Amino acid sequence: MQLKMNVKDLIPKDKLDIETAERLKQYSYEEIKSIIPDLLEWIQDMNWPVARTVAEYLTSISENLTTEIVEILNGKDEMWKYWTIGVFGIHSEKPMNPKVLEIVNRIAHYPNPAEKECEVDKQAIRALGI
Repeated sequence: MQLKMNVKDLIPKDKLDIETAERLKQYSYEEIKSIIPDLLEWIQDMNWPVARTVAEYLTSISENLTTEIVEILNGKDEMWKYWTIGVFGIHSEKPMNPKVLEIVNRIAHYPNPAEKECEVDKQAIRALGI
């Protein structure tokens, strides 16, 4: 009898837990969807060693993450917005979902003061290629 894995064991434990992040690649979106919010937290700062590995996995399932990405881009954490646009808008080979694209366009053309201060608008411009 095989023991069922606890999906929470796939959440990296710290900024250096690349081994756990690598294990994500063995699982489908359906298998890990309950921990998506936890995984998205690891892209709040792409300077963290584990962030790139988590980001690679998340971009591979990005078509399932529209709601979460929109929530981040409509939130108040400007650096998380910056990195999220980088991950899903610049470094992903997949096109942005239209809902995400709409928000990225807004940020590029009509940034709020905090987005401007943190250069989220510049990141949005890079993502749009304008």
